[in-house]
Amino acid sequence: MDAKPCCASSAALKARQLKIGNEPVGITRLDEIIEEVSDMNLVSEVEIGEALLKRTETYNYVPLAVAQEYKSALLQEYRGRKAKR
Repeated sequence: MDAKPCCASSAALKARQLKIGNEPVGITRLDEIIEEVSDMNLVSEVEIGEALLKRTETYNYVPLAVAQEYKSALLQEYRGRKAKR
């Protein structure tokens, strides 16, 4: 994965919205995160979810209280993109 963005405006250019619970949330580098995890060829949903969340936390603030909701939403997005391939 590329180095962290130099500034907030650079990071915002790579942000995508994802629905966490009932709220749309901007996730920086979502496309790259999903691509990287996909390239890992993980099979277990648990491993995929953990890898997605770990990488998301590198570039985004994920409140501990809703980390599971983030993981669920990331997995749903991941599965949706894999199904379209």
